[in-house]
Amino acid sequence: MEKKKFYITTAIAYTSRKPHIGNAYDIVLADAIARYKKMMGFDVYLMTGSDEHGQKIEECAAAKGISPKEYVDNISSEIKAVWDSLDTQYDRFIRTTDQDHEQIVQKIFKKLYDQGDIYKGKYEGKYCVPCESFFTTSQLVDGKCPDCGREVIDAKEEAYFLKLSKYADRLKAYYDENPDFFRPESRKAEMVNNFIKPGLADLCVSRSTFRWGIPVDFDPKHVVYVWLDALSNYITGIGYDPDGSSDQYQKLWPADLHVIGKDIVRFHTIYWPIILMALGEPLPKQVLGHPWVLFGEDKMSKSKGNVIYADDLAARFGSDAVRYYLLSEVPFAQDGSITHESFIAKYNTDLANTLGNLVNRSITMAVKYFDGKVEKGAIATDEDRDLLATAEKCLATYTSRMDSYHLADACEAVMDLARRCNKYIDETAPWALAKDEEKKAYLKTVLYNLLECIRLLSGMLTPLMPKCALQIKEQLRENDAAMSFGAVTAYSVSAPSPLFARLDTEKVLAELLAESQAGQEEAKKENEAVGTVNVAKIGIDDFAKVELTTAKITACEPIPKAKKLLKLTLDDGNNTPRIVCSGIAKWYTPETLIGHTVVVVSNLKPATLCGVESNGMILAADVDENTVRVLFADDFPAGCRLR
Repeated sequence: MEKKKFYITTAIAYTSRKPHIGNAYDIVLADAIARYKKMMGFDVYLMTGSDEHGQKIEECAAAKGISPKEYVDNISSEIKAVWDSLDTQYDRFIRTTDQDHEQIVQKIFKKLYDQGDIYKGKYEGKYCVPCESFFTTSQLVDGKCPDCGREVIDAKEEAYFLKLSKYADRLKAYYDENPDFFRPESRKAEMVNNFIKPGLADLCVSRSTFRWGIPVDFDPKHVVYVWLDALSNYITGIGYDPDGSSDQYQKLWPADLHVIGKDIVRFHTIYWPIILMALGEPLPKQVLGHPWVLFGEDKMSKSKGNVIYADDLAARFGSDAVRYYLLSEVPFAQDGSITHESFIAKYNTDLANTLGNLVNRSITMAVKYFDGKVEKGAIATDEDRDLLATAEKCLATYTSRMDSYHLADACEAVMDLARRCNKYIDETAPWALAKDEEKKAYLKTVLYNLLECIRLLSGMLTPLMPKCALQIKEQLRENDAAMSFGAVTAYSVSAPSPLFARLDTEKVLAELLAESQAGQEEAKKENEAVGTVNVAKIGIDDFAKVELTTAKITACEPIPKAKKLLKLTLDDGNNTPRIVCSGIAKWYTPETLIGHTVVVVSNLKPATLCGVESNGMILAADVDENTVRVLFADDFPAGCRLR
């Protein structure tokens, strides 16, 4: 009998920076669902990848002094390394710079243009660079981007647009006819009330003010805008082609599940379905818009210093511990939270004390009392019957929760059974039974009941903590039996091997703090110096006293022992070169700066930074939490006064 297919995707990670643990939740969640579906007999295909085009990427690359392709190659490799550190198994990692993707996106754009769904016009409105999204003034929240809360800029340019309004009624009808399309269901109300009812504005699908994107082949001044480019990966990656799609595409599409963050639900439940409608293709069956992983109660941000990286945690505590924390601590419809303290507490309570302790002492007793060989016995006591009932209940709860993607509840069902098993050990006291020869038969029954429950636990853990599940199965010497109590009638277990050693909370926290401080201490003086340069303490009444002068960079070099500082030699129109130290080494190399004209605060008091006297500061802007851009004034000669 042919297996039923299950095609699942993640949102593709944006290549502006290395993903933190919140970004990694997507792939861990999707991988756990995919593993479960395989366990249930489905033919599963999981696709993930990286989103690599756009203005922000172009700017990040320029700041690094490398090409956009070099930049995204580096970040994409980092993304894959993080995914792999979490023991995720994907069938394809698609990159939007892949040649096959780029070629089909061009065909998609041309098809939609030829049939009148894309037209040329002009855009004028508000634009968020980090989100690469356009907004009307009414869509802003307190004048800022409604998605990320950052400042927006005015944008005006020629662009191509997709006729969203043409498909609005059809999309709403699809929502009504497919009530399971949104997971959680509450996401539907957000989309209808916030976007569809007020009226869908046509979507900008090209840009002409930057070059890093897929060219519109019939109008090379334009590049395909990120959302038409990125969203199309779900079909280009499995062989879609407007001129004739592959057998793989015919088999896999429509997707059974798109796994995404709640912040991009709009793009996946409005823009993406309309693109598919315009192409004449089926719509995905479900979109799971999961909540965020917060640091405490805040969003993770490098500028706040609260970023945790999944691969760092996995290297220290193991991939299973990271997977379990993410899957158990993020509810179906509410944001989850992580701190180092909460991670260690969860590790010790659930993994070391509850699960690890249960497996280790149960197998240890089986080896100690019966040389590892125990057989099924009669269910004789209330404790036996209650354990069996709990096992059946937890297994049923686990299955229903996994089927509905409530993985945190599924994790709780696993721990409920493990806790009940530990209680059963306390109730039956195997060590006491071993002292009474007449009770040896019942002792064997007790240990069989425990081993059979542990076998069920290993099966339930397979999608959640695959390495741990395999370790348990190897110790039980049992791998393929059915997920029902009593399916295995006898065991011959191997020597026990501990799964999770309890962590010394104070010691581990101290080590983590020391690691964090080690990186900060080296740059402490440098940061203070840069802060002196970058923050001139003046009042508003003194602003007129500030002298801003254009100056050409004639030489530039790093400052020894100062990783963030560059020494700039400037020609400001006077006979004497001006030396300025600037904390921009993270974003610029000397060769990318020489020859540019900058704006310098020329009457700032001198300051000695890492042994170099700095006479002024150059103007730069924080584009976002990870990017700084120098304000170049290349159209002006050196020595101009700004007024």
